[in-house]
Amino acid sequence: MTEVALDTAALHAPSVIQLMLTKLGIGYREVLEHQATNPAQRVQTVLLGDAVGTLMVLFAQNQLLDLNRLAELTGRKLTAVPLDRLGKLLAKHELTSLPGLPILSSSPCLYDEQLLREPQLLVASGQPGLLLELASEDFRKMLLNASAGNFGSPLTDIVPNLTRPDDDRQEITQAVQAFTARRIQQRLEATIEIPPLAETAQKIIKLRVDPNATIDDITGVVETDPALAAQVVSWAASPYYASPGKIRSVEDAIVRILGFDLVINLALGLALGKTLSLPKDHPQQATPYWHQSIYTAAVIEGLTRAIPRAERPEAGLTYLAGLLHNFGYLLLAHVFPPHFSLICRHLEVNPHLNHGYVEQHLLGITREQMGAWLMRYWDMPDELATALRFQHDPHYAGEYSQYPNLVCLAVRLLRSRGVGAGAEEPIPDELLDRLGLSREKAEDVVTKVLDAEALLRELASQFNQD
Repeated sequence: MTEVALDTAALHAPSVIQLMLTKLGIGYREVLEHQATNPAQRVQTVLLGDAVGTLMVLFAQNQLLDLNRLAELTGRKLTAVPLDRLGKLLAKHELTSLPGLPILSSSPCLYDEQLLREPQLLVASGQPGLLLELASEDFRKMLLNASAGNFGSPLTDIVPNLTRPDDDRQEITQAVQAFTARRIQQRLEATIEIPPLAETAQKIIKLRVDPNATIDDITGVVETDPALAAQVVSWAASPYYASPGKIRSVEDAIVRILGFDLVINLALGLALGKTLSLPKDHPQQATPYWHQSIYTAAVIEGLTRAIPRAERPEAGLTYLAGLLHNFGYLLLAHVFPPHFSLICRHLEVNPHLNHGYVEQHLLGITREQMGAWLMRYWDMPDELATALRFQHDPHYAGEYSQYPNLVCLAVRLLRSRGVGAGAEEPIPDELLDRLGLSREKAEDVVTKVLDAEALLRELASQFNQD
C-alpha cells in the first residue's frame, strides 16, 4: 500500500463499517483525509434516484459525473436523492457521510471502470476526516453484483478559463452559439439579452465616482426607492450593528450607524441584485444566494480592517465585491434558463468539485467569466470586475489583486466552516502574505462573523428568498 504517515489514534472507522469489512475478509488501513493527495485514488460516492428506485454510483475524484452520459448508459434520468432521504440512510447506520462501499446499501451499484486502474483506493469511512485505504483487488470483491461503465469526464479535459479575461466575450458568444447548434433550446437569441441597469443603480454609480457627493445626495437617491429605503433602515436597526436608539430615517441610518461608504455600496449591491431575479431552482446543498453573499461580505469587511492601514484597499469596494461575488450565478440562470436546472443537478452529484468544472463542461463558460463581463458591460469599477473574474485563483497577483484575493480568502475560510458548496480548498501562505494577513488573524475574523451568524441570517432574510 502507499506510504502515508498518519496518526489515527483519535479517529477510527465506525463500528458498522469495521464489522462489514471484517465479515467480508477485506483488509484496510485508516488514513487521515488531509494526507490523501491523489484524487485518482479517491472514490467519490453519490446516491441517485428516479421513479424506478435508487442507484449508488462510484467514480474517482479526478472526474466529473456527467448525468447526460449516465442517462445514455442507463436509460434513466437520475438525480441526487433528496438530502432528507440520504440523511435517513446515514442515521440508520450512525454515519455522518456516505462511504463508497456498495455493501452498505441495498441499492444497485454502478462504478466507473477508471477506478480499478489504481492499485489502491481510498474510500470515505463515514467518519469525517478519515479514509479507508483498500487494495484494488479487495475493492473489486465488493463489486461482484455491480455494473461497470464509462460515464466520468476527466477533469484534465475540462479547463475553465481562469487567466484570459479578454476572451470572455468571445467564449460567452461561443457558448450561446453551441447551444443553438445542438438544438438544446428551441430559441436562443443571437445576442445576450442583459436587462439595463435600474435607474436607482445608475444614480448610485454616479454618486460613487463623485468626489463631492454628500450624505444628502445618497439619502435622496435611496429615499426615491421605497423598498431600498426600508432595507437600509432595517439593516441599520439590526442587532448585528447594535444601534443605540431607534432608527427614524434613512439619513439617521447613514449618519449614526452605517456611514456613507457602507450605505452607498450596500445600496448598489441591493439595486444590482434586483436587476436579475433569483432562480427558482438551485442545488440541494447550496447556501441561499443572499446568505452566501452577506456572509462573504461580512468576512471581507473584517479582513479588510485587519490589513495594515497603509496597504488597505477601499473598504466599501471590497465589501461590494463580497456582496456581488456570485453574481454570475444569477446571470447563468438568466442567459441559459432551460439548462440551469441541468447545471444544478450536476452540482448535486459532483460535490467534490468547484462549480467551474461543471459549468465549463456543460456550457463552455463559467459564472465568474459572465459576472465579470457584466460588470464591465455596466461600466462598474475595474476592481469589481477583477474581483469577480479571478476570485478562484489564489495565485493572482495582477492589477487590483487585493480584491479577488480577499474574495478568494473569504470564500475558502467560509467553506472550511461548512458555509457554501463544493470542495474545500487550501489557503496558500502566499495568498495570506500578499494581503499582509496571518493565518491566525484570518481565522479569527471568520470565527467572529460566524459567532454572529443568527444576526447575519436575519439581515439576509430581508432580501429576496431563494
